[in-house]
Amino acid sequence: MQRMEQGPLTGSYARDVRVIVYDGKMHPVDSNEISFLLAGRNAFSAAFKEAGPKILEPVYDVEVLVPAEYMGDVMSDLQGRRGMIMGMESEGNYQVLKAKVPLKEMATYSTSLSSITGGSGSFVMSFSSYELVPTDVQDKLIKEFEAQQKDEE
Repeated sequence: MQRMEQGPLTGSYARDVRVIVYDGKMHPVDSNEISFLLAGRNAFSAAFKEAGPKILEPVYDVEVLVPAEYMGDVMSDLQGRRGMIMGMESEGNYQVLKAKVPLKEMATYSTSLSSITGGSGSFVMSFSSYELVPTDVQDKLIKEFEAQQKDEE
């Protein structure tokens, strides 16, 4: 359970995991609680990595209210943030752009939208679901975590 809280892949919590221990013995000379703890942690890490785990990320529904003349620039910016455009609607002189965007990509969106629209755009976002991280992003996250682990040793 301790190793699941600090997942062996990227350091984030591992969920939906089932573990079955089918053998183990205690020897009076070299068996103690810390030995079993370390053996369990190392076994879980090795088995977890070999099981082909996938990283999930939170994806948010984003609605952007923007003047029509900035629509193309706002769409390009969202797509550059790995956003998926779900639709558009018209509301007076404004366009409402609906998209699904990973939360990680939304950290600097307020500043970016203000810059693109000269302060005339706004957005709201709400949690949608967890989705698989693209393979290239997952590989990058794993390599960064492994490098961080080596630095700490």
